[in-house]
Amino acid sequence: MSQVEFSIEGHVARVHLNRPEALNAITPEMDEALATAWEQINASDTIRVALLTAECARAFCAGADISSGLPAGQAHAFGGGLTGIGGPLVSLRKPLVAAVRGHAVGGGFELAMCADVLLIDETASFRLPEVGRGFIAHSGVLHRAVRKLPLNVAIDLILTGRPLGAREAHGLGLASRLLAPDELMPAAFEVCEVIANSPPLAVLAAREAVRQSLNLPLEVALGRTYPAIEQFQDSQDAQEAVAALQERRRPRWSGR
Repeated sequence: MSQVEFSIEGHVARVHLNRPEALNAITPEMDEALATAWEQINASDTIRVALLTAECARAFCAGADISSGLPAGQAHAFGGGLTGIGGPLVSLRKPLVAAVRGHAVGGGFELAMCADVLLIDETASFRLPEVGRGFIAHSGVLHRAVRKLPLNVAIDLILTGRPLGAREAHGLGLASRLLAPDELMPAAFEVCEVIANSPPLAVLAAREAVRQSLNLPLEVALGRTYPAIEQFQDSQDAQEAVAALQERRRPRWSGR
C-alpha cells in the first residue's frame, strides 16, 4: 500500500495519508508523492475539489519524520510544497477540504491550516512544539498560525507548544465544523460533492477573489475588479445559470 494514496471519483480527488504506524509522519518519499498529487490536481480539467484525509484514529499527521535526523535539503517544501516550509510554495488551484481526527502536530498542523475548508471531529488536537524542541529551521510555523488564529493565541501556541483542543479550535474559527467521529467523513464527502456540483469557474473565481483581497482594506477590496469573476460572467455557465432558472430545471455546468 502506498503511504500517500491518490484517487479520483467524479470531480473529487482524494489525497490520503496512509502511514498510521508512524502517525502519518511525512517522509521525503511522501513529500514527493504529495507534490505529484498537487501537480495532477492543478493540471486536471476534471478535478474540481481536493480532499485531504489520513488513515489513523490517533493522528492526522505528526509532522515531518525526523527520526533519522533533519534532512540536509528538500526538493519540495513540506507537504509536497503545499505549506511553503523549507522550499517554494505550491499554490493549489482547486479548493482543498481537509478532514482531521486525532493529533495534528507541527507540519501536520500546517497541512491542516492549508485547507480552504477544515472539518474536525471531537478527537482533534493541534500543536506547534517546534520552538520548545529546538527545531525551528524554518519560519512557516509562525506565519500561517498568526493569520489563521488570533495573534495572542497563536503566539501562546508557538512559544508554549500547548495543545489546542477541538472545541477551542472550532470556537476560534480555525475549523469550520466540529463533528462527532462517525460524522466526520460523511460530512467531508458531502462538502466536496457540493463544491464539485457547483459551477467550476464560479468556485474558482470566488476563491481567487477572496485570496486576492484578504489583506486589503474593505473599501479597496470593494472597489477592485477581479478578472476571474469577469471571466465567469462571460462564460457559458453564467448563461446556463440564467437559462436553468428561467426553465425551472437543474443547471448543467460545463466549466466553460
